[in-house]
Amino acid sequence: MQHPETLIIVPCGVAKVWDRNQERGPTPAKDAYTGAPFIVNRAYADRRADRWVVLSAKYGFINPDFMIPGPYNVTFKSPSAEVVTISTLQTQARQQGLYDYARIIGLGGKEYRAILTKVFHGRSLEFPFAGLPIGKAMQATKQTLSG
Repeated sequence: MQHPETLIIVPCGVAKVWDRNQERGPTPAKDAYTGAPFIVNRAYADRRADRWVVLSAKYGFINPDFMIPGPYNVTFKSPSAEVVTISTLQTQARQQGLYDYARIIGLGGKEYRAILTKVFHGRSLEFPFAGLPIGKAMQATKQTLSG
């Protein structure tokens, strides 16, 4: 059986569409996050992945078309009861076939890398921009897209 090729996991973002428009209702994940890092990472994923998903601290692994019902503020940096557990993420990864990809690329900062390393334990994971400060990581991502 042939494995699908490249999965890219994009971190969600703090800035969301509801910050500017509180009246806006449910919004697809790909349009809900409005911060510069998400926009750059989404462009990278759109161009480089056979499939990409968002890693949300509240919802876990979600497809770009997943409808987010409204504003929320949950982050891996501030653990709370609303933060998705590693166990739930592993279940989602299995159910969504995320473990089946030949190449898994994770984007985002150290919190996301730590989570992904636990979820995909023992599997080959790539973090092409690991260790770079956010500005440098965004720059490197943009350069990769234009190269």
